[in-house]
Amino acid sequence: MTVAYFDCFAGAGGDMVVGALLDAGADFASLRRELAKLGIPGCDVQAESVYRGGIAGTRFSVDRGDDTSHRHLSDILELIESAELAPRAGRRAADIFKNIARAEAHVHGCDVEKIHFHEVGAADSIMDIVGACVALDMLEIDEIYCSPVPLGSGTVECDHGIMPVPAPATVELLRERATFAGPAAGEVTTPTAAAIFTTLAESFGEMPAMELRAVGYGAGTREGGPIPNLLRVLIGSPQDCGQVDTVFEVSANLDDCTGEIVGRTIELLLEAGCLDAWVSPVYAKKMRPAWVLSALCAPGDVETVETILFRETTTFGVRKHPASRSKLIRRFETVETPYGPIRVKIGCHDGATVTVAPEFDECSAAAQTHNAPVKDVLRAAKDAFRQGGER
Repeated sequence: MTVAYFDCFAGAGGDMVVGALLDAGADFASLRRELAKLGIPGCDVQAESVYRGGIAGTRFSVDRGDDTSHRHLSDILELIESAELAPRAGRRAADIFKNIARAEAHVHGCDVEKIHFHEVGAADSIMDIVGACVALDMLEIDEIYCSPVPLGSGTVECDHGIMPVPAPATVELLRERATFAGPAAGEVTTPTAAAIFTTLAESFGEMPAMELRAVGYGAGTREGGPIPNLLRVLIGSPQDCGQVDTVFEVSANLDDCTGEIVGRTIELLLEAGCLDAWVSPVYAKKMRPAWVLSALCAPGDVETVETILFRETTTFGVRKHPASRSKLIRRFETVETPYGPIRVKIGCHDGATVTVAPEFDECSAAAQTHNAPVKDVLRAAKDAFRQGGER
């Protein structure tokens, strides 16, 4: 597994994200070829080495030619799909734009389908976002983490006129993430960068323990100032001491909800990307038998979880609180069994394998194919892993 940590000590822009990844080793020629697949007429990209405050970094820039288009979400998603990018890169890029659309829709008080992207729908922002996702895929980054994000202060001019800093879309995107005011006046973190981080980052806080393999600096356009205008990315392998991140637990008490509704709500929560969802029986006020329906989710998904709970259940309120989570280092291996190949998930702590869990869906399918009890397939997968030696 490879992880990347973005250190936003001076803020971040979408171009700085791409520049940092190029500086850390992503191949520019390959990136340029992938971005050309978007087919935006007259649009081209450049990368150059620059200095900010005496530190060398890479400046990524986009020449959008004559493109002045302001696109809808559907237009951008069609561009991404038509480009036939690597699957993970295309999926990440589409998710980022959907995240932006939700934020813009909230700010403007309209439906996502009616959002008309201005700055973020222009060719340079599209190239920044898609370029970041392509570069992440080139470097085989599996998980992304981010420092607390500086917001800046003052005002910024955009298509809607003079706006406060941080811009409304940036504030909406960074809701429930770690932020701070510094380090300089002006817009130091753009909506594009905020969208990339809030869509892809596992958490916002301290750098996870890792064996450091590469460091890159992405340069912004601003020169001078109290701090070098650079975004730093640190890339490496997570150490086997485990990982810590921050998630949210969202819960609701239900004393007048049927089991069928509770079961369906859990399905919807998991489909929406929750890390887990469960129900516990309790006695509520007046000694009524009731349920506590809970979901574990990333900070950026809290609003989605709340919407599902309010829409699908009979609750009048939900509780939410952040929780620090410790995780085993995980990897997957495929083992050969009498029932065919089965993937197993291996959990490691302090360099030792402590948990081996065959993928149940694969075991269930193999059991059905071979007319065997699923417990026999599970046992065979564990035995095959042990016989192959712990790796």
